Amino acid sequence: MMELKQGAATPGCGPALARIVQASWKERGTSLVQALAVCAIAWYAGRPGWLCLFAAFLAVCLCGVGALALVRWLGHGKAQWLWAWLALAAGLLAGACAGYAVARGLAHQLDIVTVDGARLFGSLLAFGLLVLALPLAYAQRQHRALHLLHLEQAALAAELKSLQAQVEPHFLYNTLANTRYLARHDPPQAVRMLDHLIAYLRTSLPDLRTPMSTLGREFELAEHYLALMRIRFGERLVLDVACSEALQCAPVPPLMLMSLVENAVRHGVEPKPGEVTVRVSAMAAGGCLVMTVADNGAGLADTVLGNGVGLRNVRQRLAALYGGSASVALRVTERGWTESVLVLPFDGVLP
Repeated sequence: MMELKQGAATPGCGPALARIVQASWKERGTSLVQALAVCAIAWYAGRPGWLCLFAAFLAVCLCGVGALALVRWLGHGKAQWLWAWLALAAGLLAGACAGYAVARGLAHQLDIVTVDGARLFGSLLAFGLLVLALPLAYAQRQHRALHLLHLEQAALAAELKSLQAQVEPHFLYNTLANTRYLARHDPPQAVRMLDHLIAYLRTSLPDLRTPMSTLGREFELAEHYLALMRIRFGERLVLDVACSEALQCAPVPPLMLMSLVENAVRHGVEPKPGEVTVRVSAMAAGGCLVMTVADNGAGLADTVLGNGVGLRNVRQRLAALYGGSASVALRVTERGWTESVLVLPFDGVLP
């Protein structure tokens, strides 16, 4: 497990302190009006003792807030929580002492009897803990939760990049070998294969560095790949790739559709002699984007149905990106076609 220093484990508390100690001019004005109202009520009610206690409580607040503000100012937004708590403890003790002195001084001036010393000092400390320590504890807890969320998001992003980097064109070596063979025996076909390979790589390589692609881009990538396979397998590979123009800007994770297309070629076209049709389609239905790759090739044995590396990669990426709201499934239709169905949440709103 990665070991973090205090500054990394719990980042600066400056923003949290700012929310506690800072106030707008409107808030300051409101507080002043409330303080004057309390003083007026105490005076006209004939309760001068209230004024003593109010002044003492105000001294505690000012000392506590001043201590936190000092930590924030000295830390320039990167102050640590330990210093904030130490400063608050010192500020509350100083505030309790100051409040005690203020209350006793006012009581002497007004010639009244106030709370005894121990009870007064304890009440002032309790008040400071209630109005400043509890908000600071809540802010620290919220800050740590937000920091953990950021760490989880960073770990998730790293995991997604790792999974995405595993999506490599397995056919690359075969394509290059076929190109070398065609260069000797059928140069025009070799040129066509190189053109499609260059187009495929130009389309796919940027996707390895981006978190999202578009449906139109993924279909273009599938078309380049299948065109390469058409050169490799010849007339026995029949293609049917169709994407509605209205859905081409729909956001989708990169190279997921390609994994399904590669599976169809590897498990459907390669093992079966004779003509094989591969169909790639997409539709929006029920708040979902449904992409289907179907072939009438060799099919899949029950022992390996859905357990390939490519599909496992797709499932892991879907779980990381969408949780349980997305899925991929393999099924065999009544007509004997093998279908890979990728379902993503889709609100119908296109960028």
